[in-house]
Amino acid sequence: MKSVGFIIAYLGTGQARRSMRILSWMLGILLLFVALYSVLFHVVMEREGQSHSWLTAIYWTVVTMSTLGFGDITFESDLGRSFSVLVLLSGSVFILVLLPFTFIQFVLVPWIELNQRSRAPRRIPPDVHGHVLITGAGPIQSALVPRLVRAGIPYYVLVGDVDEAVKRHDEGLAVMVGELDDPDVLRAAGIERAALVAATETDARNTNIASTVQEIVSDTVAVVATANSKASVDILTLAGCDHVLQLGEMLGVALAKRVLLPDDRCQVIGEFGELLIAEAHAPDQLVGKPLLDSGLRQRTGLTVAGVWHRGQLSVARPTTVLGPQSILVLAGSRSQLDAYDQLFSVPRTVDAPVVIIGGGRVGRAAGRALAEAGLDYRIIEQQPDRIRDPERYVLGDAADLKVLEQAGIGDAPTVMVTTHDDDVNVYLTIYCRRLRPDIQIIARARLDRNVSTLHRAGADAVLSYASTGANAIWNALTSDNTLQLAEGLDVFRVPVPPELVGRTIRDAEIREATGCTVVAIADGDDFRANPDVTVPFPASAELVLIGDGDSEDRFLRRYHRRRWRGRPRR
Repeated sequence: MKSVGFIIAYLGTGQARRSMRILSWMLGILLLFVALYSVLFHVVMEREGQSHSWLTAIYWTVVTMSTLGFGDITFESDLGRSFSVLVLLSGSVFILVLLPFTFIQFVLVPWIELNQRSRAPRRIPPDVHGHVLITGAGPIQSALVPRLVRAGIPYYVLVGDVDEAVKRHDEGLAVMVGELDDPDVLRAAGIERAALVAATETDARNTNIASTVQEIVSDTVAVVATANSKASVDILTLAGCDHVLQLGEMLGVALAKRVLLPDDRCQVIGEFGELLIAEAHAPDQLVGKPLLDSGLRQRTGLTVAGVWHRGQLSVARPTTVLGPQSILVLAGSRSQLDAYDQLFSVPRTVDAPVVIIGGGRVGRAAGRALAEAGLDYRIIEQQPDRIRDPERYVLGDAADLKVLEQAGIGDAPTVMVTTHDDDVNVYLTIYCRRLRPDIQIIARARLDRNVSTLHRAGADAVLSYASTGANAIWNALTSDNTLQLAEGLDVFRVPVPPELVGRTIRDAEIREATGCTVVAIADGDDFRANPDVTVPFPASAELVLIGDGDSEDRFLRRYHRRRWRGRPRR
């Protein structure tokens, strides 16, 4: 029934009417040939002294043109046989070539294409509300969609090209055909019922999208847009964007925060309310010891949420043994981090600069962040027009050993690989790791799928453009912030599940069951970092947890799924 309905709908389209008109012309020409040959059949037969009915003439013409040639009716003269050859050849060309080609080209192929394209809808069902509209299908959307799916938040990716939309539909995305700067498309997408619009195109196009959304729904729908240029931030804000994301700047700053300080002090990589997340080298006096024997919690009040080793994150357990290359992920308050520094920091200075490979937006932002932190740096850049400060830039190819040596790779404590090409980043990561097995390597990935590859190549820390954008959009959408510490490591906030109310951290064994670590409890204005493991969870509180994607999924499946509450925070 569905196919019959689709055929009826197809026959009502303008394209179908044009196709049927062409097919009708071809069938009319075929009937004209049959009529003409039937008349000539009578004429030639009469010259040979044979007499046949008109029905027989039509029968002989159709059988001969279709090359069936039963042989029950034949000509005896050369004229008759020549006429038979003419009918046979013209019929072969018309019936076996021209007519099928016309049918396939103008009827069958358009019908198949329309059937394919109909899989990508041009209107969102009226019962969908609180959904997210995303422009285009790219790296950011690929990272954002799984998070929306896990949280049960409806979404649609708007794709202008029909064939691209069908491709994305076949990949499992919820897509809609249309452009977000078209008011009619926005209305068909249920913009009045939407929660958020995420515009990730060029700055000019994002401005047009934001203006169009504001024209239709004013301030009732949040608009998040990315901006490549700093000058575009004000323009996008004036156009109606609630959040403007300079992802290059954000990613550069995040990469700079991953540079470990030479004196082994804690380096804060994220803030979650009053909770600070920091990283630090495993102190020499704790190397070779399990965390249970380190006494870190008792001496500082900090929680060791995880341990990095050459890019591999493991959940911190009492039996986790620290190695010489281990990096601790610490969660606590400012005073607790200060207590850690007093115990384990070692006065030490390193004069060698941090080497940054790539002088694009991300590399320049990382350099500025390092300068603000009092760290020197050198940027290796191939394009002369990107050179800003000759004293801090090295012109050349980072694959050239002489260029790396000129930048100071031999003594540098850290190298950042920040080019826009993931293949180049993998290559340079392997190269730098081979040159300096002891150096800290921080890499940037454009696509999430290359994060694990960069870790295998030797990167200690990897941040991706896609996840940075998806995380920023997610935080603009929801009231329970998620803080991305690194690829695969997030801090997130959820209400205390009913089955945990009244239980303690020690009794609940959340870390053992899910891999997530409770690092804070928020109850109204009361925010307790690293709470007492013997204090019961209040029903009105929220848990702040740290874990990787798998741990978060296990927690949500075990206790409850976060459900979309309809509107983003503004």
